[in-house]
Amino acid sequence: MRTNTPIVDDQGLMNNFAIEPKVYVDEQGDRTGFTPYAELLNGRLAMIGFVSLIALEVFTGHGIVGLLANL
Repeated sequence: MRTNTPIVDDQGLMNNFAIEPKVYVDEQGDRTGFTPYAELLNGRLAMIGFVSLIALEVFTGHGIVGLLANL
């Protein structure tokens, strides 16, 4: 139950921040630079791009250069 009165601690000082946020440590670690996570993500995105280019050539009959030349 909340009250509108200020919260006073045992030393007689008013505590404006009586409810403190929970402190936690990020277990994910640093995700920048040449980390295994970044390398896996880069490899997966490269595979998606390669398969997309193959699908583009199969469906249109032109490669990416031919498709851009026809624009």
